[in-house]
Amino acid sequence: MRIGVPKERKEGENRVALTPAGAHALIQAGHTVTVETEAGLLSGFSDAEYSRAGAQIGDWEGCWQSDLVVKVKEPAESELAFLRKGLLLFSYLHLAASRSLTEAMASRGVTALAYETLQLPDGSLPLLIPMSEVAGRVAVQAGAHFLESAQGGSGILLGGVPGVPPGRVVVLGGGTVGTQAARIAAGMGAEVLLFDQSPIRLRFLDDLFGGRIRTAVVTPYYLAEELERADLAIGAVLVPGSRAPKVVSRQMVQQMRRGSVVMDISIDQGGCIETVTHPTTHDDPVFSVEGILHYAVANIPSAVPRTSTFALTNATLPWILILASAGIAAAKTHAELRSSINTIGGEVTCPGVAEAFGWKAIDPKRILR
Repeated sequence: MRIGVPKERKEGENRVALTPAGAHALIQAGHTVTVETEAGLLSGFSDAEYSRAGAQIGDWEGCWQSDLVVKVKEPAESELAFLRKGLLLFSYLHLAASRSLTEAMASRGVTALAYETLQLPDGSLPLLIPMSEVAGRVAVQAGAHFLESAQGGSGILLGGVPGVPPGRVVVLGGGTVGTQAARIAAGMGAEVLLFDQSPIRLRFLDDLFGGRIRTAVVTPYYLAEELERADLAIGAVLVPGSRAPKVVSRQMVQQMRRGSVVMDISIDQGGCIETVTHPTTHDDPVFSVEGILHYAVANIPSAVPRTSTFALTNATLPWILILASAGIAAAKTHAELRSSINTIGGEVTCPGVAEAFGWKAIDPKRILR
């Protein structure tokens, strides 16, 4: 199969979908890989490295003419013209946050598979986990930075110093992002409270952290009370394939101390904090509402693109190999790949995406016969 790896067009996106080692594995399996000129440059991979791995170096259009296009992020506006019937697209898509992109995918007949909805039998999301791990860890680093007074923050050092209490961090969501954020915040010496709706998950996290963080079942009343005392709040709510629910209200944010920081890590799924009105970028990452700094970068792992690209390829390569060998027919026997299909044959097949726009999802098995 012909596999294309275009350079990412999303603003501030520095990752690339495949390392040279990943390209080499596909070529060894008998496939052709075309990487766009300088696609890997911002992740530290030169065209020469891809060439040594056996990949062809091509132009933007040539990559999109491949049978299978692998990307990091959803197609940008400038890439919509490349969408066509029969194209296999494998990427983070987050279609529930964009009706126009979903309609473009379906109307043009693209078979679009989303990394973030590929689900294993145990319910885990193996292609989302590595980037969530990165996002959770980077979020605390960034939050600590914006708490500095020079950045408009309240001047709090998360770890405190002897004789001075540490900063308070509230983490909303006990999934991968929230767990990693709590890990780093606790490691920096902050006082951490992690909210989740599942007592079972909270018991696991309590054992995992051995008492180094506090945990609580989320209720609006208790959440509002704790946010009033928080220096840094991290929203990490995920409903796979669907829009994130608004869990933090404007009123809750209004009651926070001036100079505190809120981070909406769910922004690529529509956001879980009511006062976050738009995504931000690495070049312009924060805005102020009610005296509170809001961070809403939709592609946090791009801040550390080399680490992120290695982690992403480690996770996606086995599935790319399966797709490259058998095409979308592989989804007939791999339920995991079926779960990643968001559009096929002009239909929307992901329940969460369809629900976001009041549509009915079509079972992909009806089209894969």
